[in-house]
Amino acid sequence: MRVTRAEMSFSAISPARAVDEIASQVRSMIAEGRLTPGDRLPAERDLSAQLQVSRNTLRGALRTLEHAGLIEMRKGASGGPFVRPGSAGVIVNGLSDLYHLGAISPQQLTEARIWLNDLVVRAACERANDEDLRALDANIEAGVQANDAGRFDERQRLNREFHIILARSTRNPIVAITMESVMGVFGQFIEKIGPSENPYTLPSRRRFMRLLRARDSEAAVAEMSKHLRRLHDHYLARWTEMAAAA
Repeated sequence: MRVTRAEMSFSAISPARAVDEIASQVRSMIAEGRLTPGDRLPAERDLSAQLQVSRNTLRGALRTLEHAGLIEMRKGASGGPFVRPGSAGVIVNGLSDLYHLGAISPQQLTEARIWLNDLVVRAACERANDEDLRALDANIEAGVQANDAGRFDERQRLNREFHIILARSTRNPIVAITMESVMGVFGQFIEKIGPSENPYTLPSRRRFMRLLRARDSEAAVAEMSKHLRRLHDHYLARWTEMAAAA
C-alpha cells in the first residue's frame, strides 16, 4: 500500500544540524513503515518548503542518504529521490574502508571467511534446493571455461560468486549479505595479489558438490574448510612476499 501525503509529512528543522536532522527524519519514516522501498519522496521544492531549508541543504542531505544506501536519485521527468530496496552495498563499502584504513588485516579477512563458510555450509546442507544446486553447478562450469580461456578476473569473480550463491541458499538474508560483503572486500585483496595458478579449486568444488547433494554437512564443512585454508595460506604467503618487497 502506497503512503499518503499525510503519512509523508516532514517537520521543520534546526539549521545548525540540518543535514543530520533531515536524514534522521527519513530514517525514522523508514523504520516506522511510513516509507517503504520504491516510495518517492516529495519533489525538491515541496520538501525544502516543509523542512524550511534551502535546496542546497536539502541536496546535501539527500546525498548523505544516497551514500548510506537508503535512497537512490533517479533522473528524468518521473525521477527524484526514491527509497531503495535492501542492499549489501553499504556494508561492502564500510568493510572496504576499514580494510584500506588498516583496521582489517588480510589475515583477519581470510579467517572471517573460513568461519562464515562453516556456518553457511551447514545451513546449505539443510536448505539448498534443486535450483540452488543447478546455480552452483552452472557457476563451476563457467569457472572452468574462464580458467581454460585464461580469463583471471572472470575466474576470480566466479569463484567468489560461488560462495555468495551458497550463502543465499541458506534462505537467511543476514548471512547472504554478510557473505556478499566479505567476498566484495576479498575481491579487492585478490586484485592486489594478482594472477596465480589454482589447480585445486575445481577438484575441491566437485567433491564439495557431491557432499552437498548427499546432505553430509560434516564432510562438506571439512572439505570446504580444508580447501579455503590451503587457498588462503597461498594467498597470505604471496601477500607477505609483496609486503616484504615493498
